[in-house]
Amino acid sequence: MTGRPMQIGEVAARTELPLRTIRQYEDSGLVVPSAASPGGFPLYTDADVSRLMVVRRMKPLGFTLDETRELLAAVDLLSADRPDTDTALEPDERAALVARVRRYETAAAERVAELRAQLARAEEFADSLRTSLG
Repeated sequence: MTGRPMQIGEVAARTELPLRTIRQYEDSGLVVPSAASPGGFPLYTDADVSRLMVVRRMKPLGFTLDETRELLAAVDLLSADRPDTDTALEPDERAALVARVRRYETAAAERVAELRAQLARAEEFADSLRTSLG
């Protein structure tokens, strides 16, 4: 664990996510606090915050919670891959996980392009309204 553990309020401020949303992500298993205070309150690490940021970034791109869960699981397995240990992935499994993450990367890039096109159309529309008033 890096840095000091954080309470949910600080995590909400850092991620700009409502407390309720963070708790929903906990309930769905997307993000599980890595520690607990002596009083039993959940505490979050920098890694937990990074994970929440992945979820936060995927949502506006239209990814479902199941898709987010699938991506996070693939990234977790790849991150835990240590050659010549019990956590070593078989080459075929590693290749499949890398391919899965690349598919999400491609899908995200496509969705960003779609959003940029929508934004350009919206800006053109706003400009046309300004011009017609002016």
